[in-house]
Amino acid sequence: MRLRFNKPARFWLLVVVVIGVFAGGYYTLAALERMPAYSATAGAVVGATSTSTVGAPAVYVPTHIATPKVVKAIYVTSYVAGVKTWREKMAKLIDDTELNAMVLDVKDYTGELVETRAPDIVDYIRQLHDKKIYVIGRVSVFQDQAYVKAHPELAVRRKDNGGVWRDRKGIAWLDPGSREAWDYIVKVSEDAYAQGFDEINLDYIRFPSDGDMKNVQYNFTSTTTPKVVTMRAFYKYITDRLRAQNIPVSADLFGMTTTNKDDLGIGQSLESALTFFDYVAPMVYPSHFPPTFNGWADPNKVPGELIEFVMSKAVTRADALDRLASSTLATSSLVSRFKLRPWLQDFDYGGNYGRAEVRAQINGTYAAGLTSWMLWDPGVKYTTSVFDKISTTTASAL
Repeated sequence: MRLRFNKPARFWLLVVVVIGVFAGGYYTLAALERMPAYSATAGAVVGATSTSTVGAPAVYVPTHIATPKVVKAIYVTSYVAGVKTWREKMAKLIDDTELNAMVLDVKDYTGELVETRAPDIVDYIRQLHDKKIYVIGRVSVFQDQAYVKAHPELAVRRKDNGGVWRDRKGIAWLDPGSREAWDYIVKVSEDAYAQGFDEINLDYIRFPSDGDMKNVQYNFTSTTTPKVVTMRAFYKYITDRLRAQNIPVSADLFGMTTTNKDDLGIGQSLESALTFFDYVAPMVYPSHFPPTFNGWADPNKVPGELIEFVMSKAVTRADALDRLASSTLATSSLVSRFKLRPWLQDFDYGGNYGRAEVRAQINGTYAAGLTSWMLWDPGVKYTTSVFDKISTTTASAL
């Protein structure tokens, strides 16, 4: 049944609607004014605190924690950051144990930014800083579905029909040679630092490798330019810009960059990364090494030995890089080895990973002469019993 109004009733109804629109607009604007608004130019969050003078907008300028000499971190997704009970549990785990850092997604492979899943991310980072927790912002670089959708012309293309190329998982990639893509990553990184992230960690800084590689076409990368040269150019480009703003930058690499001297067909080289980045994190998950690697039938069965072996190789190469950069061996400072922070495995793939397997990897890291490490579990359900509340000195001796 339709409602019928006479003319006077329609007039007053129209008045009420108009008043409602104006009132709604007023209160919407008022609500927006109360929300913290990010100012990329000022490098601060505006309206987050009341530190300003009367009549001026409040300004929150995030503080940053200096990079710890020893980093022991766990990875946390932006989804978890949006669930208060879960993220508080992660913060407490770090606060109660030997852990002192969190790697938190700024932008994952979907291209979604952390603030879309955790609108109060600035407050969360501030809470972590109150606990003296170092916050590393992870940025997925050339895997970015949202940016490819908005700018398909920047994507890796298909040779056969000119469409967007996708790997076996259906994931699209940005062309690693696109300067516009590089600039976008610089902007994302700058914004994250302004939100309070203490360090920027770059992942998927490589060419794609899984899928119909014969059908790949790069419109921004010359086929005559070695992939490792393109990646070195990117490394220099982004570190020059972020270091100019005193933003620490780290890079994630394939685990086999520790032992392989080629670029693995994806443009990654351990020496290249060590040359440009402040810290380098090889993803040395035992499950990701092939059967019979170094003579082991199943690398998952020897997680500690594997980590000691591959990270010792990385340390040797880092030391050699330092010596090469020095005029004589006597003046070599051998600092590059302490740029190394391996990603270790705490997820069940290829085998069961519990306290013994995770601790074996940590001890393997120490046996290789390193002190820092980071744990990866995409489900963010860590083996909490593996962590001890012990001093850095004791941990290094294990």
